[in-house]
Amino acid sequence: MSPEHLVVVGNGMAAVRLVEALVAGGWLRRGGALTVLGEEQGAPYNRILLSAVLEGTHEERATTLRDERWYADAGVALRTGVRVVAVDREAREVELASRERVAYDRLVLATGSIPTLPPVRGLVRPDGSLHPRVHAFRSMTDCRGLTDALADAQEGGRTPVRRAVVVGGGLLGLQVARALGARRGQHAVVTEVVEGADHVLHRQLDRPGAQVLTRDLARLGTTVYTGARATRLVASPAPDHAVGVRLDNGHVLATDLVVLTAGGRPSTALARAAGLEVRRGVVVDDTLTTADPRVHAIGDCAQHAGRVSGFVGPAWDQATTLAARLLGEERAYAGVREVARLRATGLDVAVLGDPTDPQGGDVVEMTNPIARSHRRLVVREGRIVAAALVGDLSRVGLVTQLFDRGTVLGPHEAGDLLLPETRSGASGPADLPDDAEVCACAGVSAGALRACSSLEQARATTRATTGCGGCAPAVRALLATDPPAAAGPAAAPTDHPVPAPTGGTR
Repeated sequence: MSPEHLVVVGNGMAAVRLVEALVAGGWLRRGGALTVLGEEQGAPYNRILLSAVLEGTHEERATTLRDERWYADAGVALRTGVRVVAVDREAREVELASRERVAYDRLVLATGSIPTLPPVRGLVRPDGSLHPRVHAFRSMTDCRGLTDALADAQEGGRTPVRRAVVVGGGLLGLQVARALGARRGQHAVVTEVVEGADHVLHRQLDRPGAQVLTRDLARLGTTVYTGARATRLVASPAPDHAVGVRLDNGHVLATDLVVLTAGGRPSTALARAAGLEVRRGVVVDDTLTTADPRVHAIGDCAQHAGRVSGFVGPAWDQATTLAARLLGEERAYAGVREVARLRATGLDVAVLGDPTDPQGGDVVEMTNPIARSHRRLVVREGRIVAAALVGDLSRVGLVTQLFDRGTVLGPHEAGDLLLPETRSGASGPADLPDDAEVCACAGVSAGALRACSSLEQARATTRATTGCGGCAPAVRALLATDPPAAAGPAAAPTDHPVPAPTGGTR
């Protein structure tokens, strides 16, 4: 393959993974050139950890994926704070808002998703800006703005923030609600969540699982209003709060802040204007190529086999697959493997596949509201094809391993998996077989981690712990122990519980 200039539009988590794989694979050493054009200012960061920054458990710098020096040392031209406004496929150029044109031999669209405002009257002022008490939560800029608003109020500059309404009961909405309610070193904010569907996490959980989760939220001080939509920002019905949120049932919630987490869609304007096929996302085939053989798409903006993901695991899988192809390997993208983990203090939820749609499979489930636990498995032809676990995640690692391997279960195994794990004689991370997946976001096995000498090396070479972070305890445990004395064939999955899967929403 002759050297080419590859231009990547976007500087998010998918783009970073692509660039890392190309650099490691020798794209630049072979004479190729690589330019990254990012609209946001500064280094790329882990969006999954924004709620942790809001909560105060992570500093902003801890979210950085690669700093500017890394790009410079690698020979990658990184340009941030620039907006691409058009793609000229005939000339093989992209046009920036400054009217500058950047030529490419091959183009990758990694434009991610863009927030959409819910149809709530009063959110936007006549000048087009959001109401000062309303904050979106999708980017680091949004996170800083919300954190600053909380700090300013605490210092007495405005009405103190004691209550917040979060619009949207999906993964991000619940993460933000818990972050506000559990802020480290600051006063907690009482939160209320408004969700238009009949239960929270309606895309991941069935009603019994959502009911367990809702009870957990109430225990932690968050009230959930389901089957209700916010319709208008109004004056507060209580004098000690700043604003009111009217619901479609007529009820008004008095609050001091409104946080928007509902609504987002793939960013496809560039591709559509360039004449590429766009449905929900930019349509790509198994090679992650559009109808134009020199234009590719990955991450939240890409639609493969009729599906758009929105999770970091599939985005990173697409990035590594495309990098391999660009480097000359014959590799195809197998499709979306969704592993979702709710990253929120005091809440434990893991979802594999789509357990809300059995599609002819058998459903095995158990709900124990007293123990705040719900488990649901979808089994087809003896194999787990989807699962949802709420509360007790002691079996999530084993379920994930069986799900990944397509292991055929015995007649009683599905039911046994719903029972609490017996801790006597249980194996820990040190006993994992080398092929057991530890980090689902980056697809990292226990064996790959054992080959690392430190956590820093593991992060740099495998990207484990840099996604949603749920695998961090298991990674640290693996790095702190010696490999098993006998390195024979991997034991049967049922003999080796593995750590919780990771994979948050971005």
